[in-house]
Amino acid sequence: MSTAEVLASVDIVALRMNDRSQLDILLIRRAQAPFAQQWALPGVLVNGLTADASLDAAATRALAVKARIKPRYMEQVATVGDAVRDPRGWSLSTFYLALVAPDTPLGDEDLSFVALNAVLDRRFALPFDHAQLVALACERLAAKSTYTSLPLYLISQRFTVTEALAAFQVCLGQAVQHTTLRGRLERMKQHGWIVETGEKNYPKMGRPQNVLEHRPQPSAAFVFDRSVLS
Repeated sequence: MSTAEVLASVDIVALRMNDRSQLDILLIRRAQAPFAQQWALPGVLVNGLTADASLDAAATRALAVKARIKPRYMEQVATVGDAVRDPRGWSLSTFYLALVAPDTPLGDEDLSFVALNAVLDRRFALPFDHAQLVALACERLAAKSTYTSLPLYLISQRFTVTEALAAFQVCLGQAVQHTTLRGRLERMKQHGWIVETGEKNYPKMGRPQNVLEHRPQPSAAFVFDRSVLS
C-alpha cells in the first residue's frame, strides 16, 4: 500500500440468540495476511473499483458473499480510523450491527458463531480493533433496546412473551418487568407490528402461552414512548 492510500472497509457485528438465551457473534477465519487464519468480523474492502453503490450495499454484500446470510435487521453504527488499527497503515472501518434469526445455519467451516461474552471480556481475541467494534455495537444494541423493539429480531417471527422477555433481557444485560414488556407488546399490536396467531405454545412446565407473530416494517424497529426500564 502506498503512502497515499487509505484502506477502507465495511465490517459487520452480526449477532444471534442461541437456545440458552445468550448472544453469539458471527466470525470468519481470515484467508490472507495480516492475521491469516485468525477469526475476525466478516467484512469487505471498499474503494473506487467496487460495484457497491453505498456503504449499506457493501454491508449487505459482506454478509451475502462471505457468510451467505441475510440479516433480519442491520444498521450502521459508526466509522473509526487511524494509523495503527491495521498493520498495513492508515485505515477506516464503517461497521454495522446486524441481527440474524436464531436458527441461522452456517455452511462453511471458515464461519463460526462464538459466545459474545467471550469476545467482550477478551477471552476470545480478535485481530485489528475488532473487539472494540464489537463493544461499540453492543452498546448501541443495549441503548436502543430500552426504547425500541430491536430484540424481537433475535427470536423467531412467531414467539411467546417469555421468549420476548429473554431477548430483551439479554440485550439489556438486566431484568425487565414482565408486565412492562406486555404493555410494550400490546402497543405494538395496536399498530399492526404484532398479531395474535390464535395458537398456543405448550411448554414442559408451566401454563400454555399465546403465540404472537412479529410483522415489522422492513429494517425498522418500533419506537416506544418511554424506556422499557422506566
